[in-house]
Amino acid sequence: MPVEPAASCSGLVKIYRTATGEVHALKGIDAAFPGAAVSAVVGPSGSGKSSLLRILAGLDRPSAGQVRIGDIRLSGLSLTRLRRLRRRLLGYVFQRPADNLIPYLTVAEHLRLAARLRGAGDAGGAELLELLGLADRRRHLPRQLSGGEQQRLAFARAVVGDPPLVVADEPTAELDRASGAALLEAVAALAARGTGLVLATHDPAVVRLAERTLFLRHGAMEAEATRDEALSVIDEAGRVQLPPEALQLFPGRRARIGVEQGRVWIGPP
Repeated sequence: MPVEPAASCSGLVKIYRTATGEVHALKGIDAAFPGAAVSAVVGPSGSGKSSLLRILAGLDRPSAGQVRIGDIRLSGLSLTRLRRLRRRLLGYVFQRPADNLIPYLTVAEHLRLAARLRGAGDAGGAELLELLGLADRRRHLPRQLSGGEQQRLAFARAVVGDPPLVVADEPTAELDRASGAALLEAVAALAARGTGLVLATHDPAVVRLAERTLFLRHGAMEAEATRDEALSVIDEAGRVQLPPEALQLFPGRRARIGVEQGRVWIGPP
């Protein structure tokens, strides 16, 4: 039985206006992010990863297109309703572990505060700390934790109350290999509890963990891969992004295209 998406977007466009002109960060992204699974978003710097995550998390609004969290459309929501929805249904984890935490709160106090803001009561905080290997750190302050422990606490805060979606921007980038591996074990355990997690990353270990990977380039979706297959993406105008190694075959940016027996071929002129 297919898993219902924790979030989805269609025709997603994001344009930033600067002193020198417009920057098209996202160009018509269509994607679905399953619940109870890890999805990775990859691409070079400037490809639109962070813009996509901020829009999914309700921290920024798209210039065009639709975003849904479950069956709730974000477009048209007032700032007050959007803030309530973020607290109840969304979690966000920043790249730098310390940016996610309040210096004067202990581990246990972080979870109690997150649960109260989400209206989730006790929300199984003790169980989460046990699951993430932080049970013996419950009285520690962030400065007393390693970077990996801080980031695991950040994910614990994000999933208190079991929101359907948690997004994280390069969560392993500031960690050493051992801490990153421990964090990804925790992420897999959280997905198994039912949360959909979307991670922007350059880390191959995150891609190996993910059940679905979206490849962005120049603000457009180049390809989508599962553990079984990789597919190029065709936009509504019929355009498909060739991977860089294939693009080298077309230095003049012209190609021959044909259709034979139900298959399309493309080759240099």
